Amino acid sequence: MTTTTTPPLGTYGLWRAAPGVTSDLASTVEQLGFGTLWIGGSPDADLAIVETALEATTSLTVATGIVNIWSADAREVAASYHRLAERFPGRFLLGIGTGHPEATKEYKKPYAAMVEYLDVLDEEGVPAEGRVLAALGPRVMQLAADRSAGAHPYLTIPEHTRGAREILGPDKILAPEHKLVLEADPERAREIGRPPVNNPYLHLRNYTNNLERLGYSPEEIADGGSDRLIDALVAHGSETDIVDAVTEHLTAGADHVALHVLPDDKDPSDDLRRLAEVIGGR
Repeated sequence: MTTTTTPPLGTYGLWRAAPGVTSDLASTVEQLGFGTLWIGGSPDADLAIVETALEATTSLTVATGIVNIWSADAREVAASYHRLAERFPGRFLLGIGTGHPEATKEYKKPYAAMVEYLDVLDEEGVPAEGRVLAALGPRVMQLAADRSAGAHPYLTIPEHTRGAREILGPDKILAPEHKLVLEADPERAREIGRPPVNNPYLHLRNYTNNLERLGYSPEEIADGGSDRLIDALVAHGSETDIVDAVTEHLTAGADHVALHVLPDDKDPSDDLRRLAEVIGGR
């Protein structure tokens, strides 16, 4: 029977694009005590990569961060949801989003398209408690509150988390992603963190609009982003510095933070071990 309760996320998890997700990594995330593995990069509708991670673990929650509504058919996603929920009850959370107009030729009326997608998921019996939305702006954040278990914002700061909690109310999940570089030298950390933020995110208007709402000027967003912007979006420093920075999301109202270790082509396991020692000691 398909679960109708929201899986537990724990306080911290790992965000990783689908190509970088392996059975060994999923097992490591679980063994280190992190609650959730978020699989990004628009995984396919069959959710086979999610199944692989679930098969490699026993208690870890696995979530999509996110399935793209333009590339993943809603009915196929619903069938995959039920397959996973039945095989691994209480361990799968479906994150869905609209992606970006610059990357999707079909991108028209994204809010209406998301509502239609949610309608199909409803028809196919995917419970609201089993899904979250990739929400940034207030309109989609309200939709997340009305039609899902909550929101999984990407590329945000604690200030955004504070406003998102006000819209979602006290009972919905709020699980932002936050990037990090475990590097004490700030110049070197920015050299690592700036390229994956700049390309593509500082050239995608969903994100730039959100950053401007948060008080960053177009000049700060241009040319790879100012140091102030990069420092806000990419936590860096010692293990303690990074845990302090991402904990600000929790103070601002988040339930969970999905840690995104940079660079993306690096195995994050060692960094996760170092962070887990600090987290476990608190």
